[in-house]
Amino acid sequence: MRRSSTDESTYHRSPSLDSKDFSFPQGAGAFRRYSSMYGATGSSFFGFHTNPGPKATKAKYTSPKGNKYVVFYLDLSFIFLLELKRCSMARNCLQCIKYLMFTFNLLFWLGGCGILGVGIWLAVTQGNFATLSSSFPSLSAANLLIATGTIVMIVAFLGCVGAIKENKCLLLSFFILLLVIFVLELIFVILFFAYTDKIDMYAQRDLKKGLHLYGTEGNVGLTNAWSIIQTDFRCCGVSNYTDWFEVYNATRVPDFCCLEFSDNCGLHSPGTWWKAPCYETIKTWLHENLVALGIFGICTGLVQILGLTFAMTMYCQVVKADTFYA
Repeated sequence: MRRSSTDESTYHRSPSLDSKDFSFPQGAGAFRRYSSMYGATGSSFFGFHTNPGPKATKAKYTSPKGNKYVVFYLDLSFIFLLELKRCSMARNCLQCIKYLMFTFNLLFWLGGCGILGVGIWLAVTQGNFATLSSSFPSLSAANLLIATGTIVMIVAFLGCVGAIKENKCLLLSFFILLLVIFVLELIFVILFFAYTDKIDMYAQRDLKKGLHLYGTEGNVGLTNAWSIIQTDFRCCGVSNYTDWFEVYNATRVPDFCCLEFSDNCGLHSPGTWWKAPCYETIKTWLHENLVALGIFGICTGLVQILGLTFAMTMYCQVVKADTFYA
């Protein structure tokens, strides 16, 4: 039996939550408040499901991206801490090298002051002490000590100030000067061993020429040098005691060639004179002490290489630090 249109108009079907015609009544505001209080979101409320709004959809897709940002931030923080720790370790190593370099150069500077002082004392009190070469009269022991002490002081001063101030210019100057000195020493050693025979011949000829200046005015250094050598090494002449015969034009030698020193003992018979040649005696002494000389030379070279390494390491670290903080 059909219902009439009037009956059908009497009963209205409640709209479903999924229908398009569904809308909250005037109390919808209270509904939303209570739904938020009980944990209802845009998608459910007490079992009723609704379509998510645009904000809910946006939150759904941005949540994983936010997690990625957090992970990236943690990774970046970890890398930053590792880099900071590495920089701290590098800084500690730089400080260690800095103070080691300063200490070594300070010791060498004090040593240079001592060498310079001895050279000045010899120059003032003994004149041109230990001048044996007539071709190079300025090549005396006093002048050599003065030159060596001055060079050591200058180089060590650059190293000390450059290390303590971490100055690039001073460190580079120290490195260049020390490198030049090391290269010159290396060249000198190679040439010495390559031309040993020629050096021997030239040295003996020059020393014999210098004998003619013995005891003359203005050659106190040469006279003192030969007197000390012949007394300490118990020798006479360059290659033989007869070298003095050409100097005096007579059969005589200086009194320092005598076995027992006394005035005018060089006029006596050759039996009272030293027979050993001074050049060969000194050469033999050098060969006997060759190990000590070699150790001294190797230690000097190693110290110079260590100084070069420290200087270049400090220079590179200072340049990196300037670039990093620029």
